[in-house]
Amino acid sequence: QVQLVESGGGLVQPGGSLRLTCAASGSIFSIRSMAWYRQAPGKERELVAVITSIGSTNYADSVKGRFTISRDNAKNTAYLQMNSLKNEDTAVYYCNAVHGSLPLVAWGQGTLVTVSS
Repeated sequence: QVQLVESGGGLVQPGGSLRLTCAASGSIFSIRSMAWYRQAPGKERELVAVITSIGSTNYADSVKGRFTISRDNAKNTAYLQMNSLKNEDTAVYYCNAVHGSLPLVAWGQGTLVTVSS
């Protein structure tokens, strides 16, 4: 069974940067698109960024130009580099393997990102 473990969250000031990591077990990683989602307090989970198995990327308008998704298939790991963070980026961030935008695996515990001065 595939498991996902997110890490790298924390408290950062507006304008700062963080790099999130998603470690995936199992053989699904290299053949699937991977995505980062986030869920802010009181809001629904939203798709933030997607990267295909060959490296094509797509981003939500709210993070375009500030966030970069990447992956290392040899390490079964995906990353989310977040720059120029804003208060509204505060959320629990999750990763998942996806088909289109549909998550395929049970959700991990996520990693909390708090942007605050």
